[in-house]
Amino acid sequence: MEKTNVMRVLDQKKVKYTPHTIGDNTTMTGTQVADALGMPADVVFKTLVTVGKSGANYVFVVPIGGELDLKKAAKAVGEKSIEMLKAKELLPLTGYIHGGCSPIGMKKFFKTTVDASAKDKATIAFSAGKVGYQVELAPGDLSKVIRFQYADIAASSK
Repeated sequence: MEKTNVMRVLDQKKVKYTPHTIGDNTTMTGTQVADALGMPADVVFKTLVTVGKSGANYVFVVPIGGELDLKKAAKAVGEKSIEMLKAKELLPLTGYIHGGCSPIGMKKFFKTTVDASAKDKATIAFSAGKVGYQVELAPGDLSKVIRFQYADIAASSK
C-alpha cells in the first residue's frame, strides 16, 4: 500500500494507526464506504471544510453517515454563521480534493472540531488524504498530531 502524507505524519509523530484502502470511492455514499471498510458507520468520519461569516475557515469531522449541523458548528467556533466551502476552493486551500480531505496534513492549520460522538469510540477512521485511503486510530491519539476540540456538531437523526 502506498503511503499518503497523512500516514507519513502519523509515522513521524509515532502514532499507531491502521491503514485501509478501498479503491476509488468517489461515487460511494458514506455508508457504502463504511461497508467497504467492514466498519460501522458511526466510527467512520468525514472531514468538512467551511467558511465563517468572518471569512475564517474551519474544519469539522463528523460521522460519515450524518451531516454537519451548520448552526451547532457555528456556535462551536464562535461564528454567527458558517457555510460549506465551495468544492473548487478545497484543493487550493487545503491541498486535498473532495473525497480525500483529511484533518491531518492540510496546507495550513484551521481550527478543527470533531463531533463529540468520537470521544467514546475505541477507534475512528477518516480519510488518509487520498481518495480510497483511510486511517483508523484512537481518537485520543489524534491530539498528538493536531489541535482540536470536541463538540456536538452532527445534525440529529430524524
